[in-house]
Amino acid sequence: MYINVLGAGLAGCEAAWQIAERGVNVRLYEMKPDKKTPAHKNNDFCELICSNSLKASRLESAAGLLKYEMRRLGSLLLSVADKCSVPAGGALAVDRNIFSAEVTKKISNHPFIEIINREVTEMPKEAITVVATGPLTSDALAEGIRELCGGGLHFFDAAAPIITAESIDMDNAFAASRYDRGEDEAYINCPMNREQYEAFYAALISAERAPRHDVDVMNPKVYEGCMPVEILAQRGLDTLRFGPMKPVGLRDPRTNHRPWAVLQLRTENSEKSMYNLVGFQTNLKFPEQKRVFGMIPALKNADYVRYGVMHRNTFLDSPRVLNPDFSMKNNPDMFFAGQMTGVEGYMESAASGLIAGINAVRRLRGENSLILPNETMLGALSDYAANSQTKDFQPMGANFGILPPLENHIRDKKERAGEYAKRALEYLDKILEDI
Repeated sequence: MYINVLGAGLAGCEAAWQIAERGVNVRLYEMKPDKKTPAHKNNDFCELICSNSLKASRLESAAGLLKYEMRRLGSLLLSVADKCSVPAGGALAVDRNIFSAEVTKKISNHPFIEIINREVTEMPKEAITVVATGPLTSDALAEGIRELCGGGLHFFDAAAPIITAESIDMDNAFAASRYDRGEDEAYINCPMNREQYEAFYAALISAERAPRHDVDVMNPKVYEGCMPVEILAQRGLDTLRFGPMKPVGLRDPRTNHRPWAVLQLRTENSEKSMYNLVGFQTNLKFPEQKRVFGMIPALKNADYVRYGVMHRNTFLDSPRVLNPDFSMKNNPDMFFAGQMTGVEGYMESAASGLIAGINAVRRLRGENSLILPNETMLGALSDYAANSQTKDFQPMGANFGILPPLENHIRDKKERAGEYAKRALEYLDKILEDI
């Protein structure tokens, strides 16, 4: 007896681990190293593409609550992330190369996991299967998924540039976390005055973009979490100042005042030799990235390890296709997990793999599926993906808005978040006791 898992990304590795840890054999299919998507560069599993941040750590945040719930259910990826974290203020960020290598080692050494390095070009018909091939699923398999599910949707996703630490002009930058949360070296802040910002803005919105060769290049869907900075900027002069370049909570030690705008750089690795441009996902041509971003004083001599890129993602119309346990409505032996189910974010993808893996085992053993209550973040995300009342389905990340409202309205935002977290953990503990 075995269960197939297709794809060794975040969702696939988490699913495979959950299945194997329950004593069931796994056949994990991964097309790397023989074949890679345009966005993937190394041979290891769980390669992080857009960013090295796994979002907020504190329990009183939606992302932090999700991580806590995943830890309670024995998440592999969070246990690895905790061991290879890098300073990121109040967020959990990792050295992406160490993270991928450690996950690969864990998965490869598990006695119940067999790794099969080849591309899967058609949907398996034997055994229970978890499909976690990601938003960059290869064309042949994507076509099989579309046929099985009656169609699919796609949108565009963008990644931010990475630069070397030594090329940052620290005379025009300072190290600090917003509101002094966490370690000072978590972020390097690149301040701009009003004149500098407005010149940068004018260059950004008029810069030349890279062409996209895709069937729906004329009408792409781009979700907010990876919106290219040049597209975001077109919404208005101050959009970036209230978004990725907001100066709130920061004070430039050179002037002792809050800057007009700030670009934050977050460390990419434990050696702090590389930094990514936070919130600066982009589809500008490479020379344009160097020219326009070089108008930020601290980046005038920036050396780019990787320029920003944009690529197509694919996700299902999940409310029409999936159950809350991530199995298919018309084929309960077939599970889906990861971004292709319409969850947005690294940990959200891993969380869907965790739930799909647990339920694939329960399906194999003839047990009822584990459906977590909507009061938990895991349960709310699962319900969102399977809610048949949703008419225009779009990707969703962890947020308190998808949880049922509290019985008592609390005006204070921080206190309200704490109550959401407290209630979620009470529900989670109760259901784990029951099972």
